[in-house]
Amino acid sequence: MTVLQNMNWRYATKKMDPSKSVAEDKVDRILEAIRLTPTSSGLQPYEVLVITNKDIKEKIQALAWGQSQVVDCSHLIVFAAWDNYTNERINASFDFTIQERGLGTNERTETYRQSLLTNYPPRGPEVNFQHTAKQTYIALGVAMLAAADEQVDSTPMEGFDPNALDELLGLRAKGLRSVTILPLGYRDTDNDWLLPLKKVRRPRASFVTIIK
Repeated sequence: MTVLQNMNWRYATKKMDPSKSVAEDKVDRILEAIRLTPTSSGLQPYEVLVITNKDIKEKIQALAWGQSQVVDCSHLIVFAAWDNYTNERINASFDFTIQERGLGTNERTETYRQSLLTNYPPRGPEVNFQHTAKQTYIALGVAMLAAADEQVDSTPMEGFDPNALDELLGLRAKGLRSVTILPLGYRDTDNDWLLPLKKVRRPRASFVTIIK
C-alpha cells in the first residue's frame, strides 16, 4: 500500500479486539520508526514506554476516563518527554553523536553545542518541557503512519491524567513527564461504531493555500 492508501485505511480506532495481539516484529518496526523520527537539534528529548501488562493497563484505563482501547490494545505506547533541558542532557547527546560519527570535535559542532547550552537551560523547566512535549508529537505522527504501514490500528490519546500517570509509572524520578499515549492493536470490526463511517477531512480548497 502507498502512504496515501495507508492514511485512508487508518482511523482512530474506538474499539479494539482484545483477543488479537500484534506480532513483535511489527511492534519492533514501529518502535524503530519512532527512534528514527527527526527531532530538534537531534536531541531526542523523550522516551517511550511499551506496556503489555494487563494490570498496569487497567490502572492506566482508570486514569484515562475508562477508554476501552487502553486495556483492549495489544501494546500501549507512552510518550514521555524530558522535564527539562539540562547541561548534562545536551552534552550527553552531543558527545554520543560525535562518538558515533567518529569525526572528533570540530568548531561547527562545538559552536552549536555552546549555543544550546547558553540558550536552553536558562529558559526554565516549564518552557523547556513545552518544547520537548511538542517533539513527541512528531514521533506520534510517525508512529501512527508506521503502524498503518504494518496494518496495525492505533488511537492517539491525550485524554488521561498525566500527573497520575507519571506517578503510576515513576516518570518524574526519571526526569520525564507523560505527554500522549498510543494503543496499538486490531479493530473490532463488529463493534467499532466509527469503522463504517466515511473518513471526513476538510476539502483541499479550504485547507491548503499555495503562495507563489
